[in-house]
Amino acid sequence: MTEIQIASTDAAVSAVGRRTLLWRRFLRNRPAIAGASVLLMLFVVSFVGPYLLPYDYQQLDYTALLQPPSAQHPFGTNQIGQDVLAQTLRGLQKSLIIGICVAIFSTAIAALVGALAGYVGGWPDRVIMWLVDLLLVVPSFIIIAVFTPRLKAASSIVLLILLLAVFGWMITARMVRGMTLSLREREFVQAARYMGAPTHKIITSHIVPNIASILIIDATLNVGAAILAETGLSFLGFGVQKPDISLGSLIADGTESALTYPWLFLFAGGLLVLTVLSANLVGDGLRDAVDPSSKRARSRRKKPKR
Repeated sequence: MTEIQIASTDAAVSAVGRRTLLWRRFLRNRPAIAGASVLLMLFVVSFVGPYLLPYDYQQLDYTALLQPPSAQHPFGTNQIGQDVLAQTLRGLQKSLIIGICVAIFSTAIAALVGALAGYVGGWPDRVIMWLVDLLLVVPSFIIIAVFTPRLKAASSIVLLILLLAVFGWMITARMVRGMTLSLREREFVQAARYMGAPTHKIITSHIVPNIASILIIDATLNVGAAILAETGLSFLGFGVQKPDISLGSLIADGTESALTYPWLFLFAGGLLVLTVLSANLVGDGLRDAVDPSSKRARSRRKKPKR
């Protein structure tokens, strides 16, 4: 074998061993496993549950207006007789779809743009970083608030995902660029370059796979952040548009009567907290697996001073 082939093989073996070590560390993190289990359960329930219910989220029951939780309606009903359980599952489903799609798209954009800027360098790097700085100061909330309410429900969800992803990748791209500046000097990247591999091949086959663990952590944490962003926009009427619903729109509808009819508000709010908390626990667990020193640092901060 040539020295170039040996360097590439050693890098591949090292990457496999590192992934095994990270997986073992993650499995030892009980809060992260609990968060992943809850997140998986919520995902399954939100997509399977509606098919098991006797009521559709839009179906009206005029004999049960604003009824509290009961055997017939476990989460109660709203002002026009819609089943709150069916509506909550529908809202959770939409919020999860938006959160996961935004996290995947924004992380993918950040990985490609950051890796390209860091690897190529020169004037392309300066132009890309100028674009990143420009997007960081653009008032994304105003842009989303202007465009999303003008579309119908299905189109508004697609546009909301695209806009949240477009305005959510810049900070991660800066981090990826910094890591790429270091990786491009490594032996396996230099070997691929000397063998004549094109730039896009080096980025997708050598740079991005070696920062995949960081990207997975970032994507996981972005799920919770995207769900909160969607909830805030929908709460203000700028997110998911009627007749479709999300957790944010359900919380907004139940806020006015939160004291008199608390079931209109509490179930959607509780699921929102549980979903975001679970996503953050998974993200923290992945971060601790990649960098165990971060867990020790947090433990030291929690210890009371004597």
